[in-house]
Amino acid sequence: MKTGIIGAGKVGFTLGKFFSQRGIKITGYYSRNPESARQAAAFTDSSFYDNLEKLIEDSDAIFITVPDRAITEVYRQISRYEINDKYICHCSGAMSSGDAFPGIEKTGAHGFSIHPLFPISSKYEAYRELSDAFFCLEGEAEYLPEFEDMLGKLGCRTQRIEAKSKILYHAACAMASNLVCGLVQQSQDLLTVCGFSPEQAAEALKPLISSNVKHILEDGAIAALTGPAERCDVQTVKKHLDSLPSADTRELYRLLSMRLAKMAETKNPQRDYEPLREVLLPTEGR
Repeated sequence: MKTGIIGAGKVGFTLGKFFSQRGIKITGYYSRNPESARQAAAFTDSSFYDNLEKLIEDSDAIFITVPDRAITEVYRQISRYEINDKYICHCSGAMSSGDAFPGIEKTGAHGFSIHPLFPISSKYEAYRELSDAFFCLEGEAEYLPEFEDMLGKLGCRTQRIEAKSKILYHAACAMASNLVCGLVQQSQDLLTVCGFSPEQAAEALKPLISSNVKHILEDGAIAALTGPAERCDVQTVKKHLDSLPSADTRELYRLLSMRLAKMAETKNPQRDYEPLREVLLPTEGR
């Protein structure tokens, strides 16, 4: 499957390098920023294209690796050319192929969403770890087995996602990735109030975070759960709430602790967590 890539950012660099190292032919790159496309082509030993129609002509599959807001705009550009029987793929976790490529069935092309469930933070390094990621697929069902087979031969695991579930799927990914960044930053900010420098706070949290993540990955989130919510230590949870400096921080703590109480019930079915729930109810609900 000869694959052309439109967009030369982190995702375009990473997928192109990952595919090319494992035997997928990358025809080359086209981008609104020609210099980025040249760099990506050099990085993947492929070709730089300054002509979009030529890239399409030379490729069996076109991966559109641009920000979500630009995917449909790029698709409309390529749909002006001959794309009959081409595979048109985007890499958004939140959009379905139907949302991204309106009217694609009229062109004779086949639309897909192929989302690597992985935080691509470096365009030059992330490809080294991508084989551990799930690739989540959605699109024209008749042709999905081709991508499952291709990715399987690259050592990747795949999971089909229904179009109606794409946004929920993406929200789930964000909770485990992006929202964790927000929680860690919130913890660091609170430690600075206690006298830590920002650098000290980051260093102090490293062993706590790494140990916790290790146990979650090895044993599961419920088995790894510790702390006052798991112990049903109502007085400590109440003191936590009273100590937090802002309403939004208290609400964040309260909502997450309610979720932990539900998990703790599964872990410790013999323990009564109703007193904890009462403390965690919104003020107007008590």
